[in-house]
Amino acid sequence: MSFASLGLAEPLVRAVTELGYTQPTPIQQQAIPAVLAGGDLLAGAQTGTGKTAGFVLPLLHRLSTGPAPARNAAGRWPIRALILTPTRELAAQVEESVRDYGKHLKLTSLTVFGGVNINPQISALKGRIDILVATPGRLLDHVQQRTVDLSGIETLVLDEADRMLDMGFIRDIRKVLALLPKRRQNLLFSATFSDEIKALAHDLLDKPATIEVARRNAPAELVDQSVIQVDKPRKRELLSKLVRENDWHQVLVFTRTKHGANRLTEQLNRDAISALAIHGNKSQGARTRALSEFKDGSLRVLVATDIAARGLDIEELPHVVNFELPNVPEDYVHRIGRTGRAGMSGEAISLVCVDELKFLADIEKLMKRQLPRRKIDGFEPDLSIRPVPIPMGRTARGQQYDDGLGEALTPKDQPRRPGRGQPARSGANGHARPAGNGPARAGNSPQQRAGGQHKPRTADGRQGQPNSSRAQPSEQQMRSGGNSQSGQTPRTTPATGTSNTGSPQSRAGFRGTTRPGRFR
Repeated sequence: MSFASLGLAEPLVRAVTELGYTQPTPIQQQAIPAVLAGGDLLAGAQTGTGKTAGFVLPLLHRLSTGPAPARNAAGRWPIRALILTPTRELAAQVEESVRDYGKHLKLTSLTVFGGVNINPQISALKGRIDILVATPGRLLDHVQQRTVDLSGIETLVLDEADRMLDMGFIRDIRKVLALLPKRRQNLLFSATFSDEIKALAHDLLDKPATIEVARRNAPAELVDQSVIQVDKPRKRELLSKLVRENDWHQVLVFTRTKHGANRLTEQLNRDAISALAIHGNKSQGARTRALSEFKDGSLRVLVATDIAARGLDIEELPHVVNFELPNVPEDYVHRIGRTGRAGMSGEAISLVCVDELKFLADIEKLMKRQLPRRKIDGFEPDLSIRPVPIPMGRTARGQQYDDGLGEALTPKDQPRRPGRGQPARSGANGHARPAGNGPARAGNSPQQRAGGQHKPRTADGRQGQPNSSRAQPSEQQMRSGGNSQSGQTPRTTPATGTSNTGSPQSRAGFRGTTRPGRFR
């Protein structure tokens, strides 16, 4: 079966061919005709099987071949398609796919997410935007400021919908839905098909076609998985040994917490292994630079929390290491899904201490099989060590847990707020700052800011409630991130500030991440 046989327009088939793709994947073979038919769709497939192209290609076809839109009463062009994603990185990669596949079409696109300066986004939204890719929080920021009009949306896409539910975006999603026209096409794409997703689909979709090309929560078949049981204090030493002795040059390492990621990164660099961390406390500029260096091979180890478990598309990533197991079994599937993509083989190793054996049992129960065990000489676990419960959830506040990286960890990835006379805590990138989650200002002492005046931000950068426990980037970091060509604005043309998918200028930035033979 060819892409032309699926009914796609010639410019799209030409773009796909130029990118080196010849045969549609199973999810594309089923999803593309369903979307072209104009009905609602509920689709699930393993990560790395081409879900993104499964909705981007038919969406571009429908917009390019349908009736031309007219300006609204305010004289502005309507936004015709909205794609919601849970993370900034995924939003940037989806919009990149829109530009890659639509490079021969006269359609414009824009991506907006938090953690960066909102003003360039406001300027870009004044121009013509056909396809808007956004995270829910930043989109609602624009709605509140009346800088975006969603009344002309013809198609809504929820990508990685299960992750959005996991991250607590359901209320934001419902707020967005209330702003959209009642008559529209709804597409719900997900890496997994949980019962919660089916419940959302029941409320959102109207007689949808249903596609599921792999069993629920199935891991990638080409990933060689193994478990190494090791004492918690020796995990870092073992990780350095594996990287050096196996001559690994590109390793994605997952930790359970943000501060754990920071400390592991520091220790790996002391071992002469180049490493950077990526997580929600990092500024968008820092996250973008880390990803760029990891993709081009100049960075050996990228240490990430589960925010990176979805949406990262790294060419032929050979190794994933679970430095700490996730407490949610499904997150294990998404972590190891970063390797073994698009027919390529990969390796996933989990370093498991006695405290994590319960997590391991839950993962094996989900997968319905036992993972192979490996032993490394000199790193045999001490079987006399008794397990210590790992604090989780709201009930864990105030407790501490020694994660084996040199200091006790307070749950929710941040130290408790210092009281009067206590030293300031360090910021997201390790720099000291007052205990108010922002830079010190005249007349705004740490004690005053501890009284609830500061509003932190949510996972995608939107302002949250004063009592939020998430540690977020400072304003200075936010401003520095706004200068990054990371995705807060489209690849602009001088005249309009919009991203024209056919413009050479608009295709700068992420070109190095797309290679022949790969589907996102």
